[in-house]
Amino acid sequence: MKTKKTGRTKKIITNSIVHIGLAILGFIWVLPIAFVILTSFRAEGGTYKSYIMPRGYTLDNYKNLFDQYGSLVFTKWLTNTMLVAIASCILATFFVLSVSYVLSRLRFRMRKKLLNIALILGMFPSFMSMIAVYYILKGFGFLESGQLKLVALVLVYSCGASLGFYIAKGFFDTLPRTIDEAAYIDGASKWKVFTKITIPLSKPIIVNTLLTSFMAPWVDYIFAKVILGQDRAYYTIAIGLWTMLEKEFAEYYYTTFFAGCVIISIPIVILFLFTQRFYVEGTAGAVKG
Repeated sequence: MKTKKTGRTKKIITNSIVHIGLAILGFIWVLPIAFVILTSFRAEGGTYKSYIMPRGYTLDNYKNLFDQYGSLVFTKWLTNTMLVAIASCILATFFVLSVSYVLSRLRFRMRKKLLNIALILGMFPSFMSMIAVYYILKGFGFLESGQLKLVALVLVYSCGASLGFYIAKGFFDTLPRTIDEAAYIDGASKWKVFTKITIPLSKPIIVNTLLTSFMAPWVDYIFAKVILGQDRAYYTIAIGLWTMLEKEFAEYYYTTFFAGCVIISIPIVILFLFTQRFYVEGTAGAVKG
């Protein structure tokens, strides 16, 4: 009896320690988010304060985001980012799914070498090619105007995303080849098998690819800053918000910056809430493959 009670007591203590540890980690994780939200409603102007809880609350910080004049135009930045993110998302998803399907289903010369090259290239951070990409875009005339710079961003994000095909390929590897073979016997072409059979069975990985392809341009700062330069009217949201923290703007726009952070997080939160199930299934399928 004593042994059973001792074992049960140890289990309770262990579980309590684990729960306390998780609660502490959860608090640490939530604290920065709470700080951002609270600061976005802070009535006191200026930059850093020695306290976390605001002395007063206001909605003026959110109102100022959409009432700005001059070179700091949040609505314009949000529109630019939305256009770039949606276009990049659609193109990148098409590229990634096409490349991953071909490498998963078809057998051809140089296939293994291409897989190895892509794997090696994927180990290097993308910003290592930043200067080369900049001069290539400049050589093709994509940096002549603001509209062309946004097109250049779409090309960079969508074409660069195809190197991340390994997750989608792993998912396609889990789909039975017998389905494809049955369709070929019935006279279907490879394109029809891909569009009519494989794509309907691949909703999880499609959603996973859409989300990751949308997130990259939505939060990217480095590539966008290099390509867009000082053309503030065509900034994406990441560069625009960072501009608010520059020396000449920080004192006035500090709390407005946090309001902007809350606003741009809302679409991502909504997307993940609606697509969470597909996202997890897509990742799980890729791991199995």
